[in-house]
Formats: sequence, structure tokens, C-alpha cells
Amino acid sequence: MKFGALELFLVSDGCFRLDGGAMFGVVPKTLWEKQVAPDERNRITLNLSCLLIRAAGKTILVETGVGDKLDPKRRDIYGVEHPTTLVESLRGVGVGPEEVDMVVNTHLHFDHCGGNTRFDSAGRAAPTFPRARYVVQRGELEHARRPTERDRASYMPENFEPMAASEQWDIVEGDAELVPGVELVVVPGHTRDMQCVRLTSGGRTAFFFADLVPTRAHLPAPWIMGYDLYPMTTLEQKKRWIPEAVGGEWLCFFGHDPVMPAAYLREREGRIVAERADELVTAR
Repeated sequence: MKFGALELFLVSDGCFRLDGGAMFGVVPKTLWEKQVAPDERNRITLNLSCLLIRAAGKTILVETGVGDKLDPKRRDIYGVEHPTTLVESLRGVGVGPEEVDMVVNTHLHFDHCGGNTRFDSAGRAAPTFPRARYVVQRGELEHARRPTERDRASYMPENFEPMAASEQWDIVEGDAELVPGVELVVVPGHTRDMQCVRLTSGGRTAFFFADLVPTRAHLPAPWIMGYDLYPMTTLEQKKRWIPEAVGGEWLCFFGHDPVMPAAYLREREGRIVAERADELVTAR
């Protein structure tokens, strides 16, 4: 879609599955299963939506999905399915890996940066996007290299260390403007240094929520993932950003929603609901 002076494409790296209880934290299963049905292993299906932005002559990719480096055991545990891969989806909108100028990693969990790298002919993980600058918060990269016992499984060095060797990191600290109309905003809670992406152009605003609001089922303020390291901070951030999105009629992106990855938020009878953004079509 055209978004003022920007051009936006939803691109996909397929889908995967995570435990429903972990995805909804303290929310009882009797409530969350009314929103999304679990499989026989109590997992729910989650999309791996990424956002491609053309702005100021740059091609910018937000998120890279889970990638194709997981071994068979992990692919089974996480129920990874690739009806399309990220690279295939990008080619579907006419963009090859060598044409991407910037890759934004909102954080470095494997389902958000797994496509940063892929195995080369020697079986080594190498950057998927050879010309790109990879943009991450300094604190997030430092934590990824020294995670805690609680979140160690979410960080896989093969997804982020090759960019150090290739000198492709652009490390930022705090909010930052990448190009006019494309801004990184630090939104702690899920991790201490997760960053979201705010787009402004032509009098309109869009917001990539990353794991602050991974699906539209997570719009109620207390519906917070068990994976969040700082859940009370997540609560504060949701109470800040969701009302702004409603009041400003922002276009909102939910990276893990399998049905409605892009929506507008409206208040209906005291509840915040998502209404599909019909002008934006997912690339397949």
C-alpha cells in the first residue's frame, strides 16, 4: 500500500506454534481458548509476519521470521511451517536479498531474527542480506550474548553473531530515526530493550507492535505473555501505546496474528477491538 511518501508490504516467513498457556500468561485457558483454539499439544498457531518498507530511497525490512536453520527436533517442537519463506515472499514483491538496505531486529528472539542468516555452501551461518545494515538496540544484543536461564532458549547465536563478523551491525541506543518517516521506539517489557517501529507520512501513522501486542487477542491490557521478562512494564507500555493508536487512527501491525496482521483499533462498548486493514494485502 501507499502510505504517504512510504510504500509498505507485508511479507511472510510462514508460521509456527507456541504453547497457549505461555502465550497468555496468567489468563486462564477457559478464556484464551475462546479467542484461539490450541492443538492437541496445547500450542497455538502464530504467524511470522515481517514488514517491508520503501522510504527515502531505502528498502527496509522489519523482522526476519524464524528462518530455515532449525534442526528437525526444534522444527517439530515449534511446529514450523513454510508455505512461503521470507526470501520467497520478498521475491514475490520484486525484492531480492541483495536489494535490502536495512534490517530492523525489534529484538533477538529466534522467531524474530532467525532469517537474519542462512547456511552457506560450507554449512556456516552467513548474513541473508549481504548489503544490509542490521539495526538492533545495544542492550538487546548484549543481553542476547548473556541471557538468563529463563530466556536462554530464545537466543540462538547463529542468528546474530555472523553480523559481528561481517561488520553489518548498526547498534543504536534509545529511540532513533532511520530515515524520514521511519522511527525506532524503545518499548521495554517483553525484553528490556525491545524496539517497535513507528511510521509517519502524509498525516498518517503506523506502528509495528512487535511482541508488545503480538496478536489482536493480546489487546486487553492484562493479557500479557508468560515470556515477558518485565510484565508490569509491558502493562504500562500497553496502556500508553494502545490508546494512542486508537485516538490517532494508526495502522497497527501484529507480527504473530495468523488472521489479521494489520488492523485499525477502535473502541466499541468500552473494549478495544481490531478492524481489518483491507487496503493492505499480504504477499504470498
